[in-house]
Amino acid sequence: MNYTKIKSVFALLTISATLLVSCNKSEESTVVTDTPVETEVVTPEVVKEDTIKITLNSNDKMQYDLSEIDVYEGQTVVLTLNHTGTMPKDAMGHNFVLLKKDTDMAKFGEEAAKFQKEGYMPTDQSNIIAHTNLIGGGESDTVTFMAPEKGTYDFLCSFPGHYSVMKGKFNVK
Repeated sequence: MNYTKIKSVFALLTISATLLVSCNKSEESTVVTDTPVETEVVTPEVVKEDTIKITLNSNDKMQYDLSEIDVYEGQTVVLTLNHTGTMPKDAMGHNFVLLKKDTDMAKFGEEAAKFQKEGYMPTDQSNIIAHTNLIGGGESDTVTFMAPEKGTYDFLCSFPGHYSVMKGKFNVK
């Protein structure tokens, strides 16, 4: 059997099936062709908000409640840091500091420790994307900033000695 005959048999079978179906559905009409119909695959887009609000809690045990934060490039980030403990900031102060890529956390932490009067924020802030103020138990502070380009960034608390345990990853998608 050659290709033309196979094509004709297929067309007859298709028409017969269509007639059977259309007998049961008097209101619908169906057009059958032997040309394949191309369908477009639609992939749903991930919908992102223009602004994301993040709450990061810290406590008297030198802990953040989040070790990773996910945002999208270009999003406006409104980050609120809460200190859920009771100790004053001169004994157990916390902040949130988002560092630029490839910043050495240990070196930054050592430098920040020299700036007690400035809330342990170095005067040279060229390695900082955003930061909150230093807060004590029961206090909160909010910082608003634009998420940087895609990548993974480090965040930490710059109070002396805290950066070794109070740290996390800020993932920009």
